[in-house]
Amino acid sequence: MSRGLWLLVFMLLAPNVLAQSAAEALSMPALTLSTDEDGQQTYSVSLQILMLMTALTFIPAFVMMMTSFTRIIIVFAILRQALGLQQTPSSQILVGLALFLTLFIMAPVFERINENALQPYVNEELTGEQALEAASLPLRDFMLAQTRETDLELFVRLARRDDLTSPDDVPFHILVPAFVTSELKTAFQIGFMIFIPFLIIDLVVASVLMAMGMMMLSPLIISLPFKIMLFVLVDGWALVIGTLAASFAVT
Repeated sequence: MSRGLWLLVFMLLAPNVLAQSAAEALSMPALTLSTDEDGQQTYSVSLQILMLMTALTFIPAFVMMMTSFTRIIIVFAILRQALGLQQTPSSQILVGLALFLTLFIMAPVFERINENALQPYVNEELTGEQALEAASLPLRDFMLAQTRETDLELFVRLARRDDLTSPDDVPFHILVPAFVTSELKTAFQIGFMIFIPFLIIDLVVASVLMAMGMMMLSPLIISLPFKIMLFVLVDGWALVIGTLAASFAVT
C-alpha cells in the first residue's frame, strides 16, 4: 500500500480514535477523594500523580535549601577565589562535585527516608500523608543538628511563635530559613580559614615585588604558581573535602 493511501486511512480513522480516547478519559475518575473505614481520606491515583509531578518542581530548592549542598558549594567557590583561578575548576565541575558529596553526606538520611517512608508507601502500608510525615522526620533531625540555637530563636521570634516548647515543635517554614542562615555562616567561617594561607602568600609576593621596585608587575602572576604548589603539596582537595564531610553532624 502506498504512503498516500496509508495517510488517507489514518486521516479517516484518527478522529474516531481520538474521540473514543477522550470519552474514556472523561469517564475516568481523575480527581476523587475517598474515605476509608478508619476515617482517613485518600486521593485517587491520578491526583496523587499530579501532586507528585508538582512536587518534583521543588527538587532544586530542596537540594539547595534543605541539604548540605549550600555549605559545600560556597566553600568551593571561596576556595577557587582564594587560589586566584576564576574559571578553573569550572562551575559545572564544582556543582557536580558538590552534588555527589551531598549524596555521600546525606546517604544516612536518605536511607532512613527510604526505610521509614518510601518502602512502606510503595507496599501500601502507609498513606501519602503518613509517608510524607515519616519522610520529614529524618530530614528534620539533620537540619536541627546543623542549625544554631541563636538562628532558630531569631526566626521563632520573627514569626512571633510563643507556643513552641522545644526544637522538635518548630515547623518547617521556620526551620528551613534558620538552617540556611546557619549554613551560610558556617560556610563563610570555613572559607575564611581557607583564604588566610593564600592571602599571606599574596602579601609576601607583593612585598617582595615592591622591595625590588617591580611595581608594574602584577603580584597575581607570581603568587599563583606558589599558591597552586602549596595546595597540591598539602593535598588540599582531600583536606577541604574531608573537612566539609566531617563538619556535618549526621544523626
